[in-house]
Amino acid sequence: MVTTILRKNEFNKEFTTGSIKCYDSNQLASNDPIEDTRCEAQCRMTSGLIMGVFDGHGGPACAQVISKRLVDYIAAALLPIETLHKYIQQDPREALVDTFNNRVEILQELKILYERSFRQYLAELANLPHEGYNVPTALEQAIIKIDQDLSKEAVEPYKLNQVINPQTLSVALSGAVACVTHVDGPNLHIANVGDCNAVLGILTEDKEWIAKKITKEHNSENFDELKRIWNEHPDNERKTVIRRDRLLGELAPLRSLGDYRYKWPIEILMKVAVPLIGPKAIPANYHTPPYLTAKPDLYYHRLSTRDKFLILASDGLWDMMTPLQAVKLVGEHMKGKVFFNPLKLPRKNIQLGDINELLLHRKESLKSKPKDRNAATHLIRHAIGGTEYGVDHSRLAHLLSLSPDVSRMFRDDITVTVMYFDSEFLRQCPA
Repeated sequence: MVTTILRKNEFNKEFTTGSIKCYDSNQLASNDPIEDTRCEAQCRMTSGLIMGVFDGHGGPACAQVISKRLVDYIAAALLPIETLHKYIQQDPREALVDTFNNRVEILQELKILYERSFRQYLAELANLPHEGYNVPTALEQAIIKIDQDLSKEAVEPYKLNQVINPQTLSVALSGAVACVTHVDGPNLHIANVGDCNAVLGILTEDKEWIAKKITKEHNSENFDELKRIWNEHPDNERKTVIRRDRLLGELAPLRSLGDYRYKWPIEILMKVAVPLIGPKAIPANYHTPPYLTAKPDLYYHRLSTRDKFLILASDGLWDMMTPLQAVKLVGEHMKGKVFFNPLKLPRKNIQLGDINELLLHRKESLKSKPKDRNAATHLIRHAIGGTEYGVDHSRLAHLLSLSPDVSRMFRDDITVTVMYFDSEFLRQCPA
């Protein structure tokens, strides 16, 4: 029963070319419905894989819509200018990406609206000065633009004919933090907004695991972030802009997509949000908006043969374990998961004595065979049931049996993607 619940959303995908060998992903809900989403996609007109983890709050709407649309916005921003012009002329247009494990469904009327926004975005991209293939610029442009579109899609019907669309409004008023990676050969780019994290698993020459935490959370533990917010608002708001470690005493992440209750001018909130959700739509001490931005921090890492995998996860995982604990768990899992495959003899004419050696070694190592083939499931199992002596099955069963309202007091939704790098491919990459 426990294992069935843990494995319900797991997914695995293998690749035959490029620097990513395969990836494992999984999600475990605490909220009902789950507010986390994820996306994985291969660009079709440029090279590279895009993967993202999104942690929603105030409902699942914003995270679902972003996980569905953002990959196209990124892929479009990566197109060379000639390709972009040709692409705009296509009718119907072919897909920019191949998505994997794509489970979110968007309502038909929203699809039409989103398609219109996307066409306008393509036209804007075509008019921007193009500096060639630039991944960080593309990631930032796409994230900021989709965030602006969430606002426009909610406000425009009101401005045009005083109509409030409850669907686009619920997307704009709910929010999501995002951690998105683009991997192309040895080049790893990451854009981060909020408090998800990306952690690299590195194996040293002495076969020791090192965790390199690439991202930095945007929350009240990040002093640079606090300073940025204090500097953007008058001194007399210093005590109210961050209260109880939250933005305006309410929001834990200090950057996010959506969450227009903290971005729109008061007049718009009065006209658009208050009729739907009442006076609490306007936070206390709301004097100098916007208080929130979706601008991502951008990171670059050149992959080497020592970089074995990247863990991308929502804070539901990082609340339960440190980056190093996560990396060691995936490292041990890598060693143990070979036993899910039958024994392959290394060469044709092998001596019986050598086969015996192999079998003895395999028998000894089998003790480390993990319960789960999927590394994301392995991490989630340890996050919830883990103790210093291993997984406590009764603790795991108890925490998985809680109803959402109680479960939420113990843990958050957890979303994990583990991508494995191909060391052989990376060894052959020119320096």
